[in-house]
Amino acid sequence: MESTRTGRRAGPVRHRIRWLAVHGFVRGASKLLARRGDPQGRLIADPAVRADPVAFTEELRARGPIVRAAAVHMTVDHKIANDLLRSDDFHVIAMGSNLPKPLQWVANRTRTGLLHPLEPPSMLSVEPPQHTRYRKLVSSVFTTRAVAALKDRVQETAETLLDQLAGAGTVDVVERYCAQLPVAIIGDILGVPDEARPRVLEFGELAAPSLDIGLTWSQYRTVYRGIEGFNDWLSAHLEQLRRTPGDDLMSQLIAASDDGAQLTQQELLATAGLVLAAGFETTVNLLGNGIRLLLDQPEHLGTLAARPELWPTAVEEILRLDPPVQLTARIAKVDTEIDGHLVRAGEGVILYVAGANRDPKVFADPHRFDLERENAGKHLSFSGGRHFCLGAALARAEGEVGLRTFFERFPDAKLAGDGSRRETRVLRGWSSLPIELGSRAAVSARP
Repeated sequence: MESTRTGRRAGPVRHRIRWLAVHGFVRGASKLLARRGDPQGRLIADPAVRADPVAFTEELRARGPIVRAAAVHMTVDHKIANDLLRSDDFHVIAMGSNLPKPLQWVANRTRTGLLHPLEPPSMLSVEPPQHTRYRKLVSSVFTTRAVAALKDRVQETAETLLDQLAGAGTVDVVERYCAQLPVAIIGDILGVPDEARPRVLEFGELAAPSLDIGLTWSQYRTVYRGIEGFNDWLSAHLEQLRRTPGDDLMSQLIAASDDGAQLTQQELLATAGLVLAAGFETTVNLLGNGIRLLLDQPEHLGTLAARPELWPTAVEEILRLDPPVQLTARIAKVDTEIDGHLVRAGEGVILYVAGANRDPKVFADPHRFDLERENAGKHLSFSGGRHFCLGAALARAEGEVGLRTFFERFPDAKLAGDGSRRETRVLRGWSSLPIELGSRAAVSARP
């Protein structure tokens, strides 16, 4: 695999050593810990936790506001999670940074140089002043006004995709709709040509487990195949836009970087890559999770048809109940006492966002899908503090327009099978979801 830092290809031995240090050791240890009931071990190695994370988070809640696991602390408490996301006493985690010191040394020595969402200079793994510099650059072009102007484009794209499904009978709605809508939108705004979008989507699917730790060797190889392909494509894409810029936001991002932002090429690649990947990967999950939740509780569809003004709250409830990103983590910079529980400097805390979103101290009847919940938007599904998701407004718009338009067009849609979940823990979504569209299809409202 080509290294964008060293220019040398990382060979199979280097990758095998890296996998052993970053994933293999953790995976083996987690299996042993899971047998003993340790929550951290279960999170990584117990397939029942991935299948039913709600039951797991409720077990954690019953054990107290913050739970000590083998090597980290864990919380599903909304206030604690919210506070830690905003605390200057905690920082984000980079891949391998909380491993035992010898393994950290190996992980650092075997970095591939390829872009990775949990390795610097990704915005997900750095803090100020680097994070401030990167975020300021993205914010300068990814403005609220720019995002608001996209809503008509989201509507037009949704209707075009649904036109193509008319008369199709039973379809995999993830493949045919949930994945296609966000990749088309983010492709438009970031200058990705139509012919490249299937490849970008493929890279995203291959690399989706990259946020997880404890990958199998097979998963690790698949992830890095996706990351390598994305690196190569993105480097060429940025160079093409630099030579022939358009009016898209990616061209503006390059111009802003070249015009005094003083980002290195690697920093620009990492920033552009994260904006592109995050712009469609989590939204695919939001749409798929939303369609499944609404089909499982079809009484809400009747209410939404009669009262479409409730769609924004419906989207917030979907984000709260089945968030595309299930958890995040922070590391203590100093010894900190949390609710009488000591977290020492260097120790990690897993913030189980999906559990915090169901905290009964914040949300009344927290497991109920409530279309009139006044504080539905108080969920933590977009993180918080300085790492709050820059694309939150766009994701909400795509969720609202994408779901409303789908059910307006196919009011008789119903499940045609169980579907299958992605084999990921940090990201949660459907890899396939068969839907029978029904015989009653509304005609597109477009002229």
